[in-house]
Amino acid sequence: MSQKQLKEAFISNLNGTSLLEISAGLSLAPLCLLCRGLLLILCYLHHGKPISSRKYSLLLDFLVLVSPLLFSCTVLSPIIFFMPVILAAFCAGIFSKIYSQRKREARVPLGQIVKEFQKTYLDPEYIPAITVFRVYVNVLTSISILAVDFPQYPRRYAKAETYGTGVMDLGVGAFIFGNALVCPEVRQKSSVTQTRFSNLARTVFSVWPLISLGVGRLLSVKSIEYHEHTSEYGVHWNFFFTLAFVRLAASLLLAIFPKHKAWLVALALAVVYQLILSTTSLKMFILHGSDGRDSRLGFLDANREGLLSLFGYLAIYLASVQVGLWLLQRRDSVRGWAGALRGLALAVLVLFVSLQLCQACTEPVSRRMANLPFCTWVLAHCLLLLGFFVLTDLTLVFTKLLVKGSSVPCCWRVVQPPDSCKKHGREAVPVGREDKLSQLCLISAINKNQLLFFLLANVMTGAVNILIDTIHSRAAFTLCILHLYMFLNCLVMYILHAKNIVLKFW
Repeated sequence: MSQKQLKEAFISNLNGTSLLEISAGLSLAPLCLLCRGLLLILCYLHHGKPISSRKYSLLLDFLVLVSPLLFSCTVLSPIIFFMPVILAAFCAGIFSKIYSQRKREARVPLGQIVKEFQKTYLDPEYIPAITVFRVYVNVLTSISILAVDFPQYPRRYAKAETYGTGVMDLGVGAFIFGNALVCPEVRQKSSVTQTRFSNLARTVFSVWPLISLGVGRLLSVKSIEYHEHTSEYGVHWNFFFTLAFVRLAASLLLAIFPKHKAWLVALALAVVYQLILSTTSLKMFILHGSDGRDSRLGFLDANREGLLSLFGYLAIYLASVQVGLWLLQRRDSVRGWAGALRGLALAVLVLFVSLQLCQACTEPVSRRMANLPFCTWVLAHCLLLLGFFVLTDLTLVFTKLLVKGSSVPCCWRVVQPPDSCKKHGREAVPVGREDKLSQLCLISAINKNQLLFFLLANVMTGAVNILIDTIHSRAAFTLCILHLYMFLNCLVMYILHAKNIVLKFW
């Protein structure tokens, strides 16, 4: 077999992993975020000022926010269920140290702190969980697209061939979910007809970079005979095309139907698509081609997975728009977000129960077809991850109350109570140094140039695969390559952020 055939076989005919293992893995990113926040608060407690060095800030963020994820999906994957316990214990130790080393004059009874915490007002215009969710999906995707070509990345984490729940299968759906959370239809408060169609026009203009990237990837992959998994999207299709066409179709539907009914449109689309899969020959066509022997003749036959899975991804996108609208409802207090957290927990429970029913009545999860169980699974785990991030942010807000004056970037901003602001004739303003600290935050840096981060990761992944025999690499070499690859990508984003450069011109 040629090197190209070896690499294609290395990522083919896989069956995924369990839902429990994926859930355990999803808890790692919020725990890393919590650990970083607690370390910054502890540093402030000891030195009386936040970290002001860009070099040390980048190093801390990379070692705490990125490096543990690299280890957990490679050499530490056999103990993945112990990783959340280890990180949680470490966070608990830091919190205990903060609580015991507070200044004497700041020491008040725990009950009083809890009451103060419940009454705390938060900046309603900024929801850090959304930003962090989108950034971490990008980071985890970037890690996986290169790590999957190394033997240290468990095969059960890679994309499943036909049925199954691989970590990378979830990454595709989570990317769609994250994009929908911040789409124009969610961020636009007005819902008049003119605004709806102006959003459609804006989307038509904004997707051209995705289509250009899709064409660029297609030409480059074919010209250098780069290894590819044909049954993933087809011969010519790729994820850039999927993302572009899903955004276009969603904007068209949301220009016709009220956006607050997006979940109904999503449900109808997913159910009808599943009924067609179950009652017609469409499923056999997707899995085996028009002649039943995996033919790839004609554009539709050659790209059947990419084209027909658009219906499932569109359903995920529309349901995610509904989630985004719900998240952006005005909540300006800890009590309000605690209620939202309960709502997220209930939604996750309902979706997991629905997933079991869907699989029992129809078929297992299939990313290849983007069937109803796949849509339900993606939404359940995305809401679970989002809930983890909200819980992390609330925990950091509570810890900041213990150490007055401390700040954590990409965390909720504590603001003055609305009543006190009205008395003085001014608007609620953030309290603390979060705006300045955001300049020293890797999450803020990646968030500012997310598409560039993903594009750079794809280019570097291709370069590594061309230069290195990845499938025969040793563990130490693999870890060095992955850390260097991610650090260079993060460093570029950090430098651009420090210079306030946003490479977005559409």
